[in-house]
Amino acid sequence: MTSRPVRRQRRGIERMAQILEAAAEVLAEQGYENTTTNAIAATAGISPGSLYQFYANKDEIVTALAERYATELERVSAEAFDFDADASIHEVVHRVVTALVEFNLANPGFKSVFARTDMPASLEGAIVAVHDSLRRRVSAAVGRLLPGLRDAERDRVVTVAIQMVRGMMSLIVQADEPSRTALVEELEELLGSYLERRRPASS
Repeated sequence: MTSRPVRRQRRGIERMAQILEAAAEVLAEQGYENTTTNAIAATAGISPGSLYQFYANKDEIVTALAERYATELERVSAEAFDFDADASIHEVVHRVVTALVEFNLANPGFKSVFARTDMPASLEGAIVAVHDSLRRRVSAAVGRLLPGLRDAERDRVVTVAIQMVRGMMSLIVQADEPSRTALVEELEELLGSYLERRRPASS
């Protein structure tokens, strides 16, 4: 008696995931303003009516997508920044960059949600929360790797480090092998060398 509702629930979860994957694809190609629920439904291979059974409008879809990315990035970041106290700067850089590259490759729609400037105000809270969480993790890591930095200097180092990764990530994700491997190596060398140069003389 209970197997049919369970199957329906499973199909519903699968359909919602299908819609979110389609939304990520459409957003990446067309941007928020040009994305429509009809385009998402067509990409998902379902009717608009089927889509509306799960999401009332485009904002609900994008909000759900943002929440899914946020949850996954939080998990990935927690693991990547959990390094031993005796880890070197270059070891930590390699660990974090590798994790972020893998996340972006696995979630090609991520930048379409979190790196765009045309998102509505209703989504700003979720996006800001993700950026703030990642910045706090980077700041804590820099504090451990470069003890003795003044707060203002650490904030500046964190900003530069984040912008280095952000600026290179699109190139890395779009590149084919072996170009991607070479770009990742360049980013790690650049970021590692930058952090080494910021090491206080007394540390």
